[in-house]
Amino acid sequence: MQIKSVFMFLSMLLLNGCSVKVPKDISPVKNFDLSRYLGEWYEVARIDNRFEKGLTQVSANYSLRDDGGVKVINRGWSADSKKWKESIGKAYFVESSDMGALKVSFFGPFYGGYNIIKLDDNYQYSLVVGPDKDYLWVLSRTPTMPLELLNEYLSFASENGFDIQKVLIF
Repeated sequence: MQIKSVFMFLSMLLLNGCSVKVPKDISPVKNFDLSRYLGEWYEVARIDNRFEKGLTQVSANYSLRDDGGVKVINRGWSADSKKWKESIGKAYFVESSDMGALKVSFFGPFYGGYNIIKLDDNYQYSLVVGPDKDYLWVLSRTPTMPLELLNEYLSFASENGFDIQKVLIF
């Protein structure tokens, strides 16, 4: 009986920690065009998380995989270890390919949500959230973005229930 309880607890923990859902009351962008989203993006702001703690100059490169998915290469500078850290993962659409809702994995069969909830018409700036409101990234095609535009994206996040007091701006 005790082993069954431990297994159920671990299963629930994994399912909650590896959710690919969109946060409640949030909608991913529609009319999404993956071919325009591919390439290099720079993280200009984020809610800090355990897997990026202490990293700066974070970038993500997205390219097509042979199986139709997306190859993800995340890279960031660790001042503590004085070296670049890199993670390679894969992403797939959760529903249709014209909706900005993907699931991404860096650890075997475990996936997390990658939900694009704001994207400019020219695919230069993006607001990405995870499966809940503890995960948020503002991405740009360049290492910086105009302050007025950054504030617009952060205001949008705040209006949608994200705690922008937790946001680190780089």
